[in-house]
Amino acid sequence: MPRSVNHVASRAKRRRILKLTRGYYGARKNVWTVAKNTWEKGLTYAFRDRRNKKRNFRALWIQRINAAARLEGMSYSRLMGALHAAGIEINRKVLADLAVNHPEAFKAIVAKVK
Repeated sequence: MPRSVNHVASRAKRRRILKLTRGYYGARKNVWTVAKNTWEKGLTYAFRDRRNKKRNFRALWIQRINAAARLEGMSYSRLMGALHAAGIEINRKVLADLAVNHPEAFKAIVAKVK
């Protein structure tokens, strides 16, 4: 008796993954085993970098706040300490946005805590 294999399902699975690897370089786009490994590795990177993205943005906000604070004659750490002491609860994302897009509002906040 011949072996029964579900070629329809296995071919569909391969076609689905090869479709996802379209645009990759060389054998990564059309050789099944290479494409599958590349696609799986990509999922790992995506999972990792969704967490790293949060770190990167926080670091960017801190750099922007520090640069704007130094124009006002304060360091980042002194500014953040003064904000907490004054009871002004404003997060780094909003503070960085003010520093870049609304410098006069940022100056007003710095003047308030000085």
